[in-house]
Amino acid sequence: MDRKDPAVNPRNGFDSVTKIFHSLRPPLDLPPQRVPLSVAAYALSLRRNLPWPDSVALIDSATCQRVSYSDFVRRTNTLAANLQATIGLSKGDTAFILSPNSIQIPILNFSLLTIGVVVSPANPLSTKSEILRLVELSKPVIAFSTSASAHKLPKLRLKTVIIDSPEFDSMTASSTRELEPVEVRQSDLAAVMYSSGTTGKVKGVMLTHRNLIFTTAVYYNDRTERESPAVFLYTVPYFHIFGFFYSWKSVAVNDTVVVMEKYELSKMLRAVEEFRVTHLALVPAVVVAMVKADHDHITASYDLSSLESVDVVQLRSERI
Repeated sequence: MDRKDPAVNPRNGFDSVTKIFHSLRPPLDLPPQRVPLSVAAYALSLRRNLPWPDSVALIDSATCQRVSYSDFVRRTNTLAANLQATIGLSKGDTAFILSPNSIQIPILNFSLLTIGVVVSPANPLSTKSEILRLVELSKPVIAFSTSASAHKLPKLRLKTVIIDSPEFDSMTASSTRELEPVEVRQSDLAAVMYSSGTTGKVKGVMLTHRNLIFTTAVYYNDRTERESPAVFLYTVPYFHIFGFFYSWKSVAVNDTVVVMEKYELSKMLRAVEEFRVTHLALVPAVVVAMVKADHDHITASYDLSSLESVDVVQLRSERI
């Protein structure tokens, strides 16, 4: 928006000539669209501008396992190399992901998009028939799933990789091949998410790398200067669009993320206390549960003094 344009109202951004509303925010500093760039590379490039080069990236709330950012990058590149050399994934393939939250999911997402593979995550609580519909929409060649959900998947062209298995752990630990660079254009398809199907059958929603880069840039632009990394606890699932966006945002702004597989109020409160969580990302129902728990003096049993803010995310009630 040209802020000196007399036709644009400086109070609301409305252009009286074109009849279009413009944002009053300053323009984002985005990479030129012609420059080949994946959202994974973009998020990591933003992070390099921030302090704490080797802070903690991920914490498993159940096991207390920690992954530093240097280890995150190493595991991402190692997994990407194995996906290319061992499994044979290549740019343009689609990978279906059926898993609850775990510290492996951000590593997997970054690895897949680094080599130009389209990511398509889904709710592991979905039924076989629902999953079949999603597979028909995204046409994946491979699936990544937990052992608890793999039986719901149809046979795909390549295979189903079990995320909670020694095989997957070894794929992130070492590789006999170097990562082959892949030119990913910002206009390339990055993800296929799924709508709730409110007005009919579930639909696939296509997102490009440019879409994800833009959203990541918004989060990065809105970050606040800190003396230490923010510690986020997500109860929002990575297979939902908000959780998916958060996985890029957290790397770009250098957050430490505490990952819970499944929400339970007492476990969440205990994690806030144990890991000194500064920010929570919650759905409204969890906020209501916390208020009720406060009336019953349950929250008083935990030290929540580290909390600085709570992001309330509105999710749809549908299962997918």
